[in-house]
Amino acid sequence: MTTAPPQPRRWRRRRLSPLLAITGLLVGLVSAIGPPGQAVAAGTLLSQHRPVTASSTESAAFPAAAAVDGDAGTRWSSQFSDAQWLQVDLGGTASLDEVRLTWEAAYATAFTVQVSADGSAWTTVHTTTSGTGGSQVLPISGSGRYVRLNLTRRATQYGYSLWEFQVYGTAGGTPGPDRLLSYGKPGTASSSQDDANCGGCAPAKAFDLDPATRWATSSTTGWVDPGWIAVDLGATATISRVVLQWDPAYATAYQIQVSDNNTDWRGIYSTTSGRGFKETLTVSGTGRYVRMYGTQRSNGYGYSLWEFQVYGTGGNPVTPPAQPPAPHFPGTLVWGDEFTGPSGATPDPSKWTPEIGPGVNNELQYYTNNRNATLDGNGNLVIQARREVTPGSSCPVDPVSGSTTCQYTSGRLNTHGRFDFTYGRVEARIKVSSTPGLWPAFWLLGSNFFDTRTPWPNCGEIDIMEHVGKEPTRTYSTLHAPAYFGGGGYGQPLEFGVHVNAGFHVFAVEWDASHLAFSVDGNGFFTVNRDQLETTRGPWVYDHPFFIILNNAVGGDWPGPPGAGTVLPQDMVVDYVRVYQ
Repeated sequence: MTTAPPQPRRWRRRRLSPLLAITGLLVGLVSAIGPPGQAVAAGTLLSQHRPVTASSTESAAFPAAAAVDGDAGTRWSSQFSDAQWLQVDLGGTASLDEVRLTWEAAYATAFTVQVSADGSAWTTVHTTTSGTGGSQVLPISGSGRYVRLNLTRRATQYGYSLWEFQVYGTAGGTPGPDRLLSYGKPGTASSSQDDANCGGCAPAKAFDLDPATRWATSSTTGWVDPGWIAVDLGATATISRVVLQWDPAYATAYQIQVSDNNTDWRGIYSTTSGRGFKETLTVSGTGRYVRMYGTQRSNGYGYSLWEFQVYGTGGNPVTPPAQPPAPHFPGTLVWGDEFTGPSGATPDPSKWTPEIGPGVNNELQYYTNNRNATLDGNGNLVIQARREVTPGSSCPVDPVSGSTTCQYTSGRLNTHGRFDFTYGRVEARIKVSSTPGLWPAFWLLGSNFFDTRTPWPNCGEIDIMEHVGKEPTRTYSTLHAPAYFGGGGYGQPLEFGVHVNAGFHVFAVEWDASHLAFSVDGNGFFTVNRDQLETTRGPWVYDHPFFIILNNAVGGDWPGPPGAGTVLPQDMVVDYVRVYQ
């Protein structure tokens, strides 16, 4: 049951000379097969594309990641001083048997190879003071997750430079867990939007773990290329994954870049075929700052992200709020109403609040203070929609306008402030009202709807059952969120084959952090998987408390107004409402 809608709203790889290209190719071949007489490493290559850190880089053109990318034409190069180091994280404990170094002309004459289980306490497994450069195959024996080159004496006036740094062995552990590093961290951007269409859409909104808030580039300064947003992780981190949840204003061409100083940037990911929605990027890089640098927009607007999440190790992460506990279906009954009581009694005020006043979406009824919502004495709640014969005298006073004139009245009840919940199985046994112009519904609305900073549809809406009288054999289940709402909501109809109001039906949804599964009379017909939703429609906004609503609307944008075939009064009869967790 929708509420009123809001107003509109690679780094560059250096070019090699032909001679250097041939040299690099030969070096790569030597690295792959080993020099004459050298046995092939006993283990497997463990270091390629793994997270890597370095004491320094000569420039953004020669990042540390280039030493483990398997490309003989890219290299890491340090600043021109002693001492320097290069370190790779293998992702888990491994038994190590060989390290292979493919040097550029700026090599080390003195260095050590060290291994560590935790990146803190190191064991030396190889040392030399007579390094020769070129291609070196170093047999080692040790165990660890981290492998580091400590470079202490240069062969030239320049720094240290490696085409490839390869570690071989046998994996003996599992990768350590990534951690969300960007939550609550300060952000900067090329510009930010703050107007009627996107108020306060600052960089921080992309790092707040609220999928209903977003950052957007400014409309007042022009939607232009490039556009960017960056986050300060608080300390150097090894980046392994970036998640972008785009608004429809997304980038088709962009880079993910890292920096140590928020000034000099190096690329760790690049694409010219961005598709929008949710993009999960596997990356490898090290830095304190991470930036999305957009160079081509998908449409005539700017760039906008609901979420920009950075995962890895290191940094100075803030622990995000704990997620609600996962339910177990069918679960235990935690709340319900069987609507027992004498005929004419009003709904239990400890459970239900009547909403009083005119409807939304161009509905025609006036919702009364339980005049249209009473118990029938047989264990049912009856919400009656009716035409008022003498509207001038029998309609309630509108508390806003003071008017006593209304043509139709009905009822709408909610549990906000009495029962708000996250996740579970929610069901109701209902006999719908059905005549042209009516719109009965059983639905959930995000409890932050009543926070003026979280208007509809940002709060999220879960329509378990909607029925419009002009389609007497169908009901609908639909989701509404900032990126899909109103007529563009994400949902599915259920065709009964007979009039829905011929009897009672149990309408239900099972809801957790990964899916929403809708059913009628125990038969599932529509399941929303979180990953699919985020990668095809937009953000998932269903990880916070919601409350229950029952109403029987008259007219509105979807069903249209009552007409010649409309029969009133019409009762929406509810046998029970139950929540299991």
